Amino acid sequence: MKRSISDIALTIAGSDSGGGAGIQADLRTFAAFRVHGVCAITAVTAQNTRQVTAIHAVPRATLRAQLDAVLTDFRIGAIKIGMLATPGLAREVAAVLARHPRIPVILDPVLIATTGAHLAKVDLAAALLKHLLARADLLTPNIPEAERLLACTIKTTADMRSAAAALLARGAHAVLLKGGHRAGNEISDLLLTQHDEHWFHQRRIRGESHGTGCSLSSAIAAGIAHGNSLEIAVEEAIGFVHEALRAGYRPGKGALRVLDHLAAR
Repeated sequence: MKRSISDIALTIAGSDSGGGAGIQADLRTFAAFRVHGVCAITAVTAQNTRQVTAIHAVPRATLRAQLDAVLTDFRIGAIKIGMLATPGLAREVAAVLARHPRIPVILDPVLIATTGAHLAKVDLAAALLKHLLARADLLTPNIPEAERLLACTIKTTADMRSAAAALLARGAHAVLLKGGHRAGNEISDLLLTQHDEHWFHQRRIRGESHGTGCSLSSAIAAGIAHGNSLEIAVEEAIGFVHEALRAGYRPGKGALRVLDHLAAR
């Protein structure tokens, strides 16, 4: 029987011309979870599997118009925030979200692309901390992003626990600190809330991948839009990304693998 799509999620992120990350990966993830995806594009990037060659941040008024358009028409069940590009856009998103305090927000603090290109200005970390961290029902940094936000070094599981706790103290309601940048055959991710700590472990899939962070935060948003608890949404999202990466492929001339979102559901 064909299932109908009634739940809606919003992604606020940049466009990836290579199709592996950003808005493109977010919308494919929503579709895989049978969620209707709406979007507000923060930046247009020129990138492929080898490099990012150009970034154009949209004007604040354009971003505001996109957000107003979707938030006044659709009943949004969850919001995923990815690449914001500039402090001004971060402030604009915060101002709009202040008018919608009940919508759950998943904040993925995108700062650097897998290719190593900087996707944000140097001072964006400070803007995220000041304007959006307290609005995040869940913050989903990888280790380099957490190190950038906290100006610290994270090497061990104890360091991960301390960093997640520090981000909670800064205002995030919950933190999913992703451990994929640590060495080893197993990846360990930490979900820390004010009341609980949970570790997720999975075998590492070798190879350089692209779009995993975008897809993970979007999958969590999709689960929340469906009405799942945070813990269940995170667990399902981690499993989804693992399967999508296992089925991943290399569409370009570069070494980056992209996720096969539809093969994972």
